[in-house]
Amino acid sequence: MIEYRSFRNYDPPQIVRLWNQAGLGSGAAQQLTNDVSFDLMNYSQPFFDREGLIVACEDERPIGFVHAGFGCTPDGNAIDRSRGVICAVLVDPDCRRQGIGRRLVTQATDYLRERGAQTIDAGPSPQRDPFYFGLYGGPRPAGFLESDEAAAPFFQALGFQPVEQYLITSRKMSDRDPVNFRLTTIRRKWELALVDSPVPCPWWWSCHYGRLDALFCVLVPRGGGQPVAGLTVVGLDTYMPAWREQAIGLTELWVEDKHRREGFGQTLIVEVIKKLRQETITRVTANVKADDAASVAVFRSAGFKTVDRGVVYRAG
Repeated sequence: MIEYRSFRNYDPPQIVRLWNQAGLGSGAAQQLTNDVSFDLMNYSQPFFDREGLIVACEDERPIGFVHAGFGCTPDGNAIDRSRGVICAVLVDPDCRRQGIGRRLVTQATDYLRERGAQTIDAGPSPQRDPFYFGLYGGPRPAGFLESDEAAAPFFQALGFQPVEQYLITSRKMSDRDPVNFRLTTIRRKWELALVDSPVPCPWWWSCHYGRLDALFCVLVPRGGGQPVAGLTVVGLDTYMPAWREQAIGLTELWVEDKHRREGFGQTLIVEVIKKLRQETITRVTANVKADDAASVAVFRSAGFKTVDRGVVYRAG
């Protein structure tokens, strides 16, 4: 008989076991040997609720789980309980096709609706990504990945429909950087600066990037002044067993409105790569919303190519 219950303090090792056995694809941290990363990015978050992590057990042994939570407000400074999200659902491969995953999702959906969710997404994405930072999706969760082959048929069979798509892009650090007159001109007047965090720093940024090996990089005028563009650099050490190389991720790219389409985004990306080339890093990745044409163009101009796709599904 299968029992469904809320998370208990002795569950983390079994949850890590399920994660390692699930076959989540190259977009997930794999071969985890302890639960430190899970504790840091999930259980110790200030908004973690044990009722939102539902575990399926057979004879008291966990054989699956689903983890649900909520997104943040547009300014990133508070939880928005109208935006529910199913961040992960896993079932032991030996126990699949018994309706366990379906039952877990049903219970997670009930949990979210009872607490005020007006929309329920399957697949964490920017501003709806309370958990699994640094564990799934690279620099930032971007829906469920196509390389996670079981995700799409599972959620579509439950009536969830695709509503957003993200491009998972990548390039080698050794790839040749673009060279053009506009980049050369910008470099003469602007330079790269590294800081610990954005100012002001949203609470959501601190809860996630503040717990990872992350830096905030900005492009500032030579001689001092306000930044014109910025992005967050994230270390991706948890992916080394899966990717067999050391990588970083670029995320949260922004350019001042009045300076868009002037080459500042491309310049910032290229300068960050040049700066970090002296380290032992061999690959850099970035997740870009597929319908954000400007951001897609910027990363492509910097040599990034699509290697995977992430999809967010929404309950009807």
